[in-house]
Amino acid sequence: MAILNGIVTVLLVISALILIVTVLLQPGESNGLGAIAGGAETFFGKNKAKTMEGKLALATKVSAGVFIVCALIVAVIG
Repeated sequence: MAILNGIVTVLLVISALILIVTVLLQPGESNGLGAIAGGAETFFGKNKAKTMEGKLALATKVSAGVFIVCALIVAVIG
């Protein structure tokens, strides 16, 4: 159990660092009042998953999921 606890703890720390970096690299969402009327939805907004912003958002979601799972495993084991 000690080996599993150590492995999960290392994964927890790595996912936390990745989560911090990906959140800090994402640009701010300062659309103002244009977002209320749908002004932010443009042609370029539809292919957002292929941009660097989309990749950072995906990396944030994945690292947050790994972080939550590892935190729960450490709580159950430890």
